[in-house]
Amino acid sequence: MMGSTANNVTTEENNRSRAPAEDADESMDAGSEEETWVFYKDREEWADVTPVPQDDGENAVVKIAYTDAFTDVFDYFRSVVSRGELSERALYLTEDAIHMNAANYTVWQYRRKILRHLGSDLEQELKFCREMIEMNPKNYQVWHHRRMIVEWLGDGSKELRLTEIIFSQDAKNYHAWEHRQWVLKTFKLYDGELIYVDQLLEEDVRNNSAWNQRHFTITQTTGFTKEVIQREVEYTKAAITKVVDNESPWSYLRGVVQHSEGGLGSVGDLWEWCQNMYNEGQRSPHLLTFMLDLMEDQMERQPDLRTTQLKRCHEICEALATKHDKIRREYWRYIERNLSHRFGA
Repeated sequence: MMGSTANNVTTEENNRSRAPAEDADESMDAGSEEETWVFYKDREEWADVTPVPQDDGENAVVKIAYTDAFTDVFDYFRSVVSRGELSERALYLTEDAIHMNAANYTVWQYRRKILRHLGSDLEQELKFCREMIEMNPKNYQVWHHRRMIVEWLGDGSKELRLTEIIFSQDAKNYHAWEHRQWVLKTFKLYDGELIYVDQLLEEDVRNNSAWNQRHFTITQTTGFTKEVIQREVEYTKAAITKVVDNESPWSYLRGVVQHSEGGLGSVGDLWEWCQNMYNEGQRSPHLLTFMLDLMEDQMERQPDLRTTQLKRCHEICEALATKHDKIRREYWRYIERNLSHRFGA
């Protein structure tokens, strides 16, 4: 419970050590609580509460084998909710319930209701929430609770560092990226974000989440002006040259050039660059797919190129279907037919 117990909690309960840890390693080591656990039904300060058992109906098909401690905690939680109790002891109870099932939305929602009612220390709640995030980094409810507390505080200064800690453990944690984007947009903290993304891509050029974040950051700040498009094309070409068979930068490149008013082939020397790689023997499916996109754009904008480019498209679709991307053979057959239908004589 935010690092402190309720005023009326016994000394024995207080010794169970639920204080949030200062770092990930410490908070991950929960230790053994089995030895000191005291059931709520055996606690004097809860004697006035009648637990409410879970109602699974008369003929439950698959009855879950809850532990005795889990049943005890949630029976008392249901009782607290039914009587609308918003107290320190109820707040402490929600902490125990969260430790047993951090994905229970109702517990988190009721905890927020208690926090509001008591006017609790929200900075302490952030510490508790960090502990829970480190223990459950891919749990939506934990991240949602964190967002609500940050929103109440009106201060997102700690959030970028928190997400960076999570990314150091899992660079593609969806919930952490979603939280980071919300913080950036809400508190306008974009300064240095592209530099951070550069660092992530330097560490792992295949990090599709970092590529997505790069597009998000530019969209929210400068936008894709002509100068930005040219800069990003050169940046992405350099990344592709390092690892040609890497889908993430190819997808990013496609997203960047789509912002150009002149079409995919209007930015720099993209067609010549792709053609050079092809002539050097490169047959990455991502290169071939991008070449198809470029030729499709050319045929739409320059009808006089349709005959020669359509033949080239057929050759590439055939190569993809039979050699370089055989698992999607039928897809490439479909693309070939579709292009013939649209641009054939």
